[in-house]
Amino acid sequence: MEKSLDRKLSAIQTGQYTPESFVIADAKDGDMAFGTQCPGPDKKGVIKTKKDYLDAMDAMTNSGLVDIMLMSASSAETLHKKDLFSKSAVTPAVRLNDTTDIWSARGSRYRESPSIPFATADIPSVLPYANLGLYSMTFYNDVDADVASLNAYREFRHATREHNFDHFLEVFNPAYDVGIANDEIGFYINDMIIKAVAGVTSLDAPKFLKIQFNGHAAMSELCNYDPENLIVGILGGSAGTVRDTFELAHQAEKAGARVALFGRKINLSESPVELVRLMRETITGKLSPLEAANAYHDHLENISIPALRSRENDVQISDPVLMS
Repeated sequence: MEKSLDRKLSAIQTGQYTPESFVIADAKDGDMAFGTQCPGPDKKGVIKTKKDYLDAMDAMTNSGLVDIMLMSASSAETLHKKDLFSKSAVTPAVRLNDTTDIWSARGSRYRESPSIPFATADIPSVLPYANLGLYSMTFYNDVDADVASLNAYREFRHATREHNFDHFLEVFNPAYDVGIANDEIGFYINDMIIKAVAGVTSLDAPKFLKIQFNGHAAMSELCNYDPENLIVGILGGSAGTVRDTFELAHQAEKAGARVALFGRKINLSESPVELVRLMRETITGKLSPLEAANAYHDHLENISIPALRSRENDVQISDPVLMS
């Protein structure tokens, strides 16, 4: 079956983008960062199981609302055996590296140090299950750490070439203060992204980017820099309010982003499929972010699902970047 991702990326690259071409990915690779905590709590506050996590991937894929399902290699193998993707328009993707700055085990301190390149998965082992992978790195304004990250990325690109494997590139904000003012960090990230890919030809280039939304100015600068060759996507970050989810998708798309890759915002919601459906309504302009937030609570009430937050609180913007 034709994959919606291929069709949408082609439209974006050829200047035929419309909001209907916006790409949404469900990021269900949290087991490589949060361990047993990744599925989140059930209605009683008990942490769900891997089976629950896989069932959520199955449900979202079958909804047809997302274009990419991002998973760990073990999840991709399990769902491949269930033949989930062969008759679906959704593209399976696998996280191909797990640098130390995503290690989020309870009680750990890994995020207090610069990222060290590391990869559990390898391309030959995931090829039977996916031909698209996520590669992530973080720049820390530290020459030794950043050179190590760039060298590891170069080695990874050489491996993708050998196996004719596609990837997209995730660049996180630093996890702590690196001596750059908050209002400048987005521009620092922009410059480092271009520094990382300017020497990369189309043979090895990422299909698109996944970055944090650092405000309209920084996002629009990067999106407008080389739109024919560099498609920019946003990551979701922490769960936040439901209004945050819709505002982030709306504001980023208006700034030029063409992809949203949300993990916790989707996974920790009361009704993930409905959340994504309303994300699309927001991106296409059928609903404002506030209208979508209210519609989401209407849906929860209609199907008798208790809301995690009151409607009054959940329709507010809580992320300072989105407020600005």
